[in-house]
Amino acid sequence: MGLEQAWYRSSRWLCLLRPLELLFRGIATRRRQRYRDGLKPSWTAPVPVIVVGNISVGGTGKSPLVIWLVEYLRQQGYKPGVISRGYRATPPTNPYFVTSDSTAAEAGDEPLMIVRRTHVPLVISPDRVAAAKLLLEQTGCDLIISDDGLQHYALNRTLEIAVIDGVRGFGNRRCLPEGPLREPVERLNDVDLIVVNGGSAETLLDTSQAAKAFSMTLQPGHLVSLSSDTAVSADQWSGCRQVNAVAAIGNPERFSHTLKALGFTPELHSFPDHHHFSQSDLSFEQQLPLIMTEKDAVKCDHIALENSWYLQVDAALGEGFSVSLERLLSR
Repeated sequence: MGLEQAWYRSSRWLCLLRPLELLFRGIATRRRQRYRDGLKPSWTAPVPVIVVGNISVGGTGKSPLVIWLVEYLRQQGYKPGVISRGYRATPPTNPYFVTSDSTAAEAGDEPLMIVRRTHVPLVISPDRVAAAKLLLEQTGCDLIISDDGLQHYALNRTLEIAVIDGVRGFGNRRCLPEGPLREPVERLNDVDLIVVNGGSAETLLDTSQAAKAFSMTLQPGHLVSLSSDTAVSADQWSGCRQVNAVAAIGNPERFSHTLKALGFTPELHSFPDHHHFSQSDLSFEQQLPLIMTEKDAVKCDHIALENSWYLQVDAALGEGFSVSLERLLSR
C-alpha cells in the first residue's frame, strides 16, 4: 500500500510517523506566524489578490475554479491575470510568461491548460512576488489570481479561497508525512471562502467553517479531438463506447466516474499527477478510442495520436458563491 492510500484509509502504522508530523505541523505554524508578526517580509500588490489553494497535497479541483474566476471576473469588468508556481516546469526564463504556444515542459500542465482555455495573461515562478510584479509591469491587469498559493505568505492577499476534495476529504486529518495535510484543518478558520468539490461540507467541516463553504461540481463539456480540434458532445459520440481512459491527476477515479456517467465504459489507465507522457505510455493492447483529461492533453503535443480525445470540464459553483465573492472584493 502506498503512502497516499494509507492516508485515506487511516492505516494504523502511520502513527509511527507522529514525531515527524508534529515537527512539520510546528514548523508550518511558526512560519505563518512569523509572516503575520512582520518578522519575515511580505509584499502587497497595488491590485486585489485572490489566492486559490488548498491545505492538502494532490489535486482538489483548483484549476477549474481558477478558470471559472477568470471568466466570471471578466464579466464583472475586471482584467484578471494569473500567477502560478508552474509545478515541474522548466521555463527558459524565470519568471516566465506562458502563452498558448508554450510547451507543457516549459509552462507546466495546469498553467498551459488555463492559458489555452481562457487566454488570460499568466506568469509562472516559484517566487510568487516576482511573478506578480512582472505580470503588473507588462499587462493591464487590475486583479491577480494566485493559483495554488495558500502557503506562500510572502505575497499578501485580499482574500483566500480554499478548495477541498469533498469525496476524499482530509484523509486521517494529520499533517505530512503522517497525513496529507500541508497545514492543520484549523487553518480553514482563517480563509475567506471554502469551495467543496463534490461531497458535503457538513460532513467535513465544523459549523463556522461550513457557514462560508460552497459546493462545486465539475460539469462535463465537449469531447475535443487531439488531432483535429473537432468538438462533440457525449450525446453526439458515434464511436465505440468502450474506451481507454487516461488520467494523470490527483484523483483519477473521479475521471472514470465522470465518463461512466456520460455512458462510456472506461478502461482506466492511471498515472502519477503531472506525469509527462511518452508514446509508449499511450499505446494500449486494446485498440479503443482514447479519452483523457484536458490537463493531460496539453502534454501530448509531441505525440501523434489517432482517435484520441480530451474531455472539457467546467466548474459550477453553488448558489451564493458569486455574491459572497463580490462582497469580499468590494470590502
